[in-house]
Amino acid sequence: MIVKTLKSLTNTEKHIHSEGWDSVRLLLRDDKMGFSFHITTILANAELHMHYKNHLECVYCISGSGEILDKATGQTHPIAPGTMYALNLHDQHCLKAYDEPMVMACVFNPPVTGAEVHDESGAYPAMAE
Repeated sequence: MIVKTLKSLTNTEKHIHSEGWDSVRLLLRDDKMGFSFHITTILANAELHMHYKNHLECVYCISGSGEILDKATGQTHPIAPGTMYALNLHDQHCLKAYDEPMVMACVFNPPVTGAEVHDESGAYPAMAE
């Protein structure tokens, strides 16, 4: 059994900071669960262009509000507490927070190692098995 708390991992090496967001990685590849689980905060007024070419992601909004733009279709969807979205087609997207931070629960498959940040295309690097 694995038991961790968000508080115990905040401000440790498992708490990754990047431009427009920060993420506490609660489950990682080394935990051998087949996915990773993060609590990610999108900073107020941040606009993040992402394209997870090597990962599938599911996101659940805990607090805050914003929107997600599907770059393939041009369709924008509102994000608010209780909203889930899944990037099941490696969707290119733009995530935008409004005037307050958005706190999101995120699951990645395959799991990340914990040190990843987005590359110039908005992706995390592929990991060798």
